[in-house]
Amino acid sequence: MPRPFAAVSDGLRLKVRLTPRARRSAIDGLAPEADGSVALKVAVTAVPEKGQANEALIELLAREWRIARSRITLESGASDRRKLLHLAGDPMALESLLTEWLAKHGAKA
Repeated sequence: MPRPFAAVSDGLRLKVRLTPRARRSAIDGLAPEADGSVALKVAVTAVPEKGQANEALIELLAREWRIARSRITLESGASDRRKLLHLAGDPMALESLLTEWLAKHGAKA
């Protein structure tokens, strides 16, 4: 199964497809990308103005995975629904955390 993340020397890079102005904030599984990869499908209730949706995304992921918000940064896609996030930390530990989370929550494309 393709994964929405890849290990880098100082953490993980995570592909996200964000839906702002949703009815509820939630991680909704995996979304297929045109290049054959997948992105984590996330919805937030925040509006896409002045970075509010991006902040809500980071807050939701930090809370769900129980990691500090300061460890999650937006690398690209500030004004796009497709985003690339960086999760700082031990790549192996983060990969294990996300792999277990995806398996537990049945995240499917």
